Amino acid sequence: MPPAHTGAPVIPGASTSLSPHPAANPAPRAPGRPGYRRMSLALFAAGLATFALLYSTQALLPAISDGFGVTAGQASWTVSAATGALALFVLPLSALSERFGRTRMMTVSMVVAVGVGVLVPFAPGLEWLVALRAVQGAAIAGIPASAMAYLAEEVEAKALVGAIGLFVAGNSIGGMSGRLVTGWAAQAWGWRGGLAAVGAMALLCAVAFLVLLPRARFFRPAGAAPRAVAAAVAGHLRDPLLLRLYGIGALFMTVFGAVYTVIGYRLVEEPFSLGQGVVGSIFLIYLVGTVSSAAAGRLVARAGRRGALYLAVTTTALGLLFSLSDRLPAILLGLVLITAGFFAGHAVASAAVSRTAKTARAQASALYQSAYYLGSSAGGTLGALAYHGAGWAATVGIALLAVLGVVSITLYGSRAARAERRHTSLAAAR
Repeated sequence: MPPAHTGAPVIPGASTSLSPHPAANPAPRAPGRPGYRRMSLALFAAGLATFALLYSTQALLPAISDGFGVTAGQASWTVSAATGALALFVLPLSALSERFGRTRMMTVSMVVAVGVGVLVPFAPGLEWLVALRAVQGAAIAGIPASAMAYLAEEVEAKALVGAIGLFVAGNSIGGMSGRLVTGWAAQAWGWRGGLAAVGAMALLCAVAFLVLLPRARFFRPAGAAPRAVAAAVAGHLRDPLLLRLYGIGALFMTVFGAVYTVIGYRLVEEPFSLGQGVVGSIFLIYLVGTVSSAAAGRLVARAGRRGALYLAVTTTALGLLFSLSDRLPAILLGLVLITAGFFAGHAVASAAVSRTAKTARAQASALYQSAYYLGSSAGGTLGALAYHGAGWAATVGIALLAVLGVVSITLYGSRAARAERRHTSLAAAR
């Protein structure tokens, strides 16, 4: 009988079998134990590389529009194609990682994403650029689909939050730094130079990932039966609360995608006329989101989940209204509020998904990521089309409609919860 696996958390949808060499009886990784630092640095590098690539064209959209002679709506597809493909592929790749292994899936995904990143600067036309970005987004989907399960299997339970936190930090820093690198490089060498710079950065991170990542010791292939996956997905989609949370995540990301896809166009035009590097630096505001998402747990403890969501949407709506100003300080304040509200709302909704799903949490989280990135894709495209048709006010109008959707879903959830409590009280009284 193989020795028990003590300390590693068990999550639905993730393999928890021991290594095929049980005699070694390896201990789960934790701070101070062999391999933990290498593992953490490897996944930090993976998160940084993939999310730098995912949003690499967002800060460059005005330059891409000029380079190809296309509208904001057409150029926005270089972002929407990548996020949309990620949304479509994250669920099937999470299932494939159950069969072929977390490290193999992450390695293949990383190699393909970075390889495409090397080709992207040479795209001869917009159609080729969009197609390459779609392939890149599909490849990137294999990273979040496998990394969380890998950590859950390999890391001691009490160290898991810290390990996941470092991976998520790599995601956010990668998304921010990718925009910064492309912005300043594009100001010096054009948008193709900007994409080449972020591709080189991702290549270095990929090499670090491949060199540092320890082999999986607690994974054993499990059949990713299509029927079982389909049954789990169908069960989640029949859960009213999960559906509401997926809708909230998608709508919050619609706001965020619309604002940050279009803001570069507004700031490079009159009366601001900012350089491409300065526009890329606007994404430093993402650091505000790091603070607000970290504070979301305390906010929920004080105000409850719905109270936290109401505060998040109010903050976001105020930021959208501030952004209508023609004064740069007011616009920057608006972006700070939008970013703080979005990250807080996203943190509340995504955490609620994990708490709500009682079985197949891997599929529940993958569905949330799908909805989240579909919202990003829709927001970027709709926001850019609105801007091209009627200016920044129209983009803000799209975003406010999405905010209203979050409010409506949350209000409906509050009413449903009150009705359920009344029903339970009446049943108990009988």
